Amino acid sequence: MEPSPAKGKPQGRLLVSTTLDAKDELEEVGLLYNILSIRVCKGPQQHEEVCLGLFAVLLTEPPQAQRCYRDLTLVNRDGMNVILIKINQILMEKFLKLQDVCRTQLVWLVRELVKSGVIGADGVLMTLMKQIAGGDITSKNLWLAENVLDILVDQREWVLKSGMLIAMSVYTYLRLIVDHGTPALLVLRQKEVDLCIGLLREKFMECFIIGRDLVRLLQIVARIPEMELLWKDLLHNPQALSPQFTGLLQLLTARTSRKFLACRLTPDMETKLLFMTSRVRFGQQKRYQDWFQRQYLSTAESQSLRCDLIRYICGVVHPSNEVLSSDILPRWAIIGWLLTTCTSNVAASNAKLALFYDWLFFSPEKDSIMNIEPAILVMHHSMKPHPAITATLLDFMCRIIPHFFPPLEGQVRQGVFNSLTFIMEKRVLAHLAPLFDNPKLDRELRSMLRERFAEFCSSPSPPTEGRDEGESVSLEMDNHVLLDKEDGCYDNTEAAFSDDEEEVNNKGNKKREFRFHPIKEAIIEEPADITPYVDQLDDTMKEKVLQLQKGRSVEWIDTEAHCEVMQEIVDLILEEDFDSEQMSTLASCLAELFKGHFRGDILPDEITEESLEESVCKPVCLVFRNLCQMQEDNSGFSVLLEMLAELYQKQPKIGYHLLYYLKASKAAMGKMSLYESFAQATALGDLHTCLMMDMKACQEDDIRLLCYLTPSIYTEFPDETLRSGELLNMIVAVIDSTQLQELMCHVMIGNLVMFRKDSVLNILIQSLEWETFEQYSAWQLFLAHSIPLETIIPILQHLKYKEHPEALSCLLLQLRREKPSGEMVKMVLSRPCHPEDQFTTSILRHWAAKHDDVLGEHIKALLIKNNNMPRKRQSLRSSSSKLAQLTLEQILEHMDNLRLNLSNTKNSFFTQTPILQALQHVQASCDEAHKMRFSDLFSLAEEYEEPSSKPPKSRRKAPASSPRSRKGAATPVSNEEESASSSASEEEDSKPKAPKRKRKGSSAVASDSD
Repeated sequence: MEPSPAKGKPQGRLLVSTTLDAKDELEEVGLLYNILSIRVCKGPQQHEEVCLGLFAVLLTEPPQAQRCYRDLTLVNRDGMNVILIKINQILMEKFLKLQDVCRTQLVWLVRELVKSGVIGADGVLMTLMKQIAGGDITSKNLWLAENVLDILVDQREWVLKSGMLIAMSVYTYLRLIVDHGTPALLVLRQKEVDLCIGLLREKFMECFIIGRDLVRLLQIVARIPEMELLWKDLLHNPQALSPQFTGLLQLLTARTSRKFLACRLTPDMETKLLFMTSRVRFGQQKRYQDWFQRQYLSTAESQSLRCDLIRYICGVVHPSNEVLSSDILPRWAIIGWLLTTCTSNVAASNAKLALFYDWLFFSPEKDSIMNIEPAILVMHHSMKPHPAITATLLDFMCRIIPHFFPPLEGQVRQGVFNSLTFIMEKRVLAHLAPLFDNPKLDRELRSMLRERFAEFCSSPSPPTEGRDEGESVSLEMDNHVLLDKEDGCYDNTEAAFSDDEEEVNNKGNKKREFRFHPIKEAIIEEPADITPYVDQLDDTMKEKVLQLQKGRSVEWIDTEAHCEVMQEIVDLILEEDFDSEQMSTLASCLAELFKGHFRGDILPDEITEESLEESVCKPVCLVFRNLCQMQEDNSGFSVLLEMLAELYQKQPKIGYHLLYYLKASKAAMGKMSLYESFAQATALGDLHTCLMMDMKACQEDDIRLLCYLTPSIYTEFPDETLRSGELLNMIVAVIDSTQLQELMCHVMIGNLVMFRKDSVLNILIQSLEWETFEQYSAWQLFLAHSIPLETIIPILQHLKYKEHPEALSCLLLQLRREKPSGEMVKMVLSRPCHPEDQFTTSILRHWAAKHDDVLGEHIKALLIKNNNMPRKRQSLRSSSSKLAQLTLEQILEHMDNLRLNLSNTKNSFFTQTPILQALQHVQASCDEAHKMRFSDLFSLAEEYEEPSSKPPKSRRKAPASSPRSRKGAATPVSNEEESASSSASEEEDSKPKAPKRKRKGSSAVASDSD
């Protein structure tokens, strides 16, 4: 018979206990497990809630993590599937937003899942690897790379069970080794090398699934000693790696899977690139590219990331035919932009190889035309605006054939030949002769192209060319080949890109640019093809559109008849029964028909009322004119705005053409606010964004028009322009000295205001990153305004003498004209002292000569104020901010420099009473180190005591005493004065010392009473 428990005693499931007994941990765990088990068994929703609740606690409370993971393993009923799905979701969508603690816990959880051998943990680990960014050596990224590496090393046996994880790990860390070459990262790099070599030698055929890009990655790191041995085996002894591996050609003919190309871009990079290639219209990509460059491509280490991006665009981003035939940003434009951002030889060479890599062993049966299309289109579209890009790519294509790997030269030649043949078969380009035998190419390069690709070239050009032999573009690459030598296979010469239309640069555009521009349309006008669109219009509208096309096909002259037809089209749009679904189709027709209007300069050479009116008498301006004549509450007003917005989608230049019409046309006088309605009607929906994009388009097309529009833009849209450093930079980046002078005149006349007090400082700080002429232009425009210099004087705290000479020289000349104020003197003295930085000394010397009394009072006030501030607070203040802070030591250093500079002059600045009184005040309370360091400076104040001592009476008491004995006799009095000055107010400190020397006793009593 079982014993019955004592009455009145609370019983646990495990132990007999009393109210005084401590709770047993095992009892608690059992109770919690029962509660959770009951909960999760109620249904899938409750199961998910419990698992995710434990998951959330695990991420946010590290001390509870071990217990939560234990509970999670006990109560889950789906093999952790809910948790794995949630981890993948966080890694793909929210990893960058995680708090540091949560990020650490998430990596810890992945480690635990791997340790436990949870099915699906390999997928989570591969997703986590994707978050390790290439070209990024920030502490967070290095931490993640090292922790994932530790998981792979510690759980090696588990890793070897998954072939895909092996291949992904090798691909990831072979790529990361390139970024970790600095001395501080050599330990990490060695661990990465050991992992890759171990996996490649032990599981080579699992790594073989990577394909040809495995060779590309190994080639880059082949100079590392351990890697060099593997590289030699790969080239000469393939059986040592695997009996199934027959040689290099077997690997190079295998196309790399998209999974591997995509794994080297973080989810955020991938999202941004896909957005640009599917949503951004060609011509409107500049701000997206600028953002991407600031985020990922702005550091020196990020040069290696260009290869990953180019391989991803070529191998993964394959747009549909619908996207290819639309005005969406094409892949070649992004790759062209990436090529122009390469600033190192190695990065440029690697980027070119990444672009052509699928060409080298291209097989129409295995490979896709989409992998080789971007390279040929970059060369084709760059020929006119940037012939040097085309030249360097063609040169690379020619030279890579014999130099990539001489034993396989025949196969490489056949691969490139297959690529070019397939390109023509698929009509990517109809003919290659205009590309290969173009007069813009260097004669030597054209000769090499004819030699290598005679099948695709036209007849040889005459031997003489427009340029001399010495003017040819140097595009030779070193003979770096794919051999077991120390050299790599890459072109190590600088990738030279041409200036924007440098041979036609005669319109005042003095800026040197190395950016990739959207290609400009050909000068020879082709017939407008509106066939795909016109049949979608109703009969009446179709008839009018065809009338426009007919008139245009004869000769594109903006006659009155064309304008009448356009007015009839506008009237049809305004009819109530107009089908709004036709709006987009009609816009496509008009954009095609009006191409001639958007080509060339629209601003007349000679600006008169007549010439301006004539320039706006074009069919497209009929839409603008009708808008100006309508009231905003008119129903037709919104319909026409919608029409313009659709047209803007097809032809972005319509924006600045509207701005020009609103300024130039008499009919639009006072209607500039119409542009704001237009901006809100566009897909951008924002005045600032729309205005910036239109002004940028104008800057790229017509600099004279940009200067013509500038006064109106700043006057009509002050909230959008006066705070915009971006707009000012657009202007000063392209204007010449004549246009700068014209803008300054507009400012001084009162037609233009480009700065205002509340934003000018911020804009000038932004300008510190601009080119030299741009900065000087910005300062000249600022000085043309009547803004007090004190408004921008705090910029001195941002200026470094080696990095910002433009701003410093402009400020120096302007300060020279000013009477010093307290704030000016404070900012000037706040500059750090450096032997080569003469800014502070030069302006102080000038002020000492012109405004000695005012400068003396300001320096006295600053000396006394900083002397009274505790030294600890001064040091804390100076170290707590990146900006320069004024300290007592700085003031004394600058004063000492000024003293030395004035020592051989007759300037009496240091004999002024305020300066000497301030030096006495500082000397009385500063430490011995400062007294010794600035002894020469303080000696000026000691000499000042002579005339301040009691004159005739003292001399009668000690007539025969020497200056030294007089000075010694005065020492006790000086000590009492120091005592008094340390306890007295600033007002007492500034009083002359003579009265105190006369009445020692009263001075002492006063001190005691204080």
